Amino acid sequence: MRPTRRSASSQPRGQNRPGASRAPAAAASARGDTRAQRPAGQTGGRSRAAKQRPRPSSPRAQEAGPGEPPPEPALPPPPIPATPTSSVAALDLGDQRERWETFQKRQKLTFEGAAKLLLDTFEYQGLVKHTGGCHCGAVRFEVWASADLHIFDCNCSVCKKKQNRHFIVPASRFKLLKGAESITTYTFNTHKAQHTFCKRCGVQSFYTPRSNPGGFGIAPHCLDEGTVRSMVIEEFNGSDWEKAMKEHKTIKNMSKE
Repeated sequence: MRPTRRSASSQPRGQNRPGASRAPAAAASARGDTRAQRPAGQTGGRSRAAKQRPRPSSPRAQEAGPGEPPPEPALPPPPIPATPTSSVAALDLGDQRERWETFQKRQKLTFEGAAKLLLDTFEYQGLVKHTGGCHCGAVRFEVWASADLHIFDCNCSVCKKKQNRHFIVPASRFKLLKGAESITTYTFNTHKAQHTFCKRCGVQSFYTPRSNPGGFGIAPHCLDEGTVRSMVIEEFNGSDWEKAMKEHKTIKNMSKE
């Protein structure tokens, strides 16, 4: 049989072990009395510190690993700058709201498209929208002008060679739809006329005439079919340009609104 070891804890309380000194017990009792006399919250140099309850950690601190600083708080998204809205709900249309929405649905237009159609119809009364471009299709444009076109047939050195028949409109009525990168320009003499043409196919569908640098000269033969009702051709003596400009009463005002 294995000998049974008796530990100090197996001794009955209140009994001293043989050979044990009573001094340690008395010293412990004295220390206990000293601790009892100290105010709460004060401890000695070697006394055990009072255990404090751990503070609940924040969700950010819980996400961080041991020994790692908590992640930076997420910044709020920057405010969205106010921009003009294209929604009809933002406009005070009054009694015309239902009429406007019906018109927009019937024409199958966006809000901007419906507004543009009405503005064009009001501002360009009596005019039609022509579309056209070069031969290869790289250059496309639209222009508001009459369905009955007044064409100038110039006989200056360059217009005679390229048969540059054209009608003149203000710049505000012309819009290049595509092909700005496909256009190149030829100038000569005074360099006021800007003879623009397609780099690929060489067709001049519009240009800036010397007589009206604030407008555009449009080639009627480069327009799409279906919008021209009639054409009247007037010969212009561009070979004697200065004299022809002085004698002509209306050509210099063709590009004015």
